[in-house]
Amino acid sequence: MKLLRCPLNGLRNIAEFLYGGEVHPLTDPSHHGARAWAEQVFFDDNAAGLVLEWWCHRPTSYWFIAERNTVTDQVLRTFASSEYYVESVTFKRVSSGDPNA
Repeated sequence: MKLLRCPLNGLRNIAEFLYGGEVHPLTDPSHHGARAWAEQVFFDDNAAGLVLEWWCHRPTSYWFIAERNTVTDQVLRTFASSEYYVESVTFKRVSSGDPNA
C-alpha cells in the first residue's frame, strides 16, 4: 500500500488524495492574454526530477504541497501551502464595461 503524509492528518493511504497539478508561481492575470494565462494555470512542465505538486486530502478538503521526484516517484516532503506562498496577492478587478459585472 502506498502512503502519503498529509501535513494536517498524518500518514494516510494514497487513495485518500487527489493530485492537483504542478505548483506555479503566482502572476497577475491582467498582464497576460487569455491564452497565456490559461497555459500558465493549466499546463504542467512535466519535468523529470524534483517537482512541487498540489495534493488534496479528500476527506478533509485540505490542499497542501508535496515535493516529489518524478523519476523515482518518491515524495521527499509535504508541507502547508502557506510555507510556499508567504505573500498574499490582491488582483485588480478588470472592468468589462458592464456595471453589473
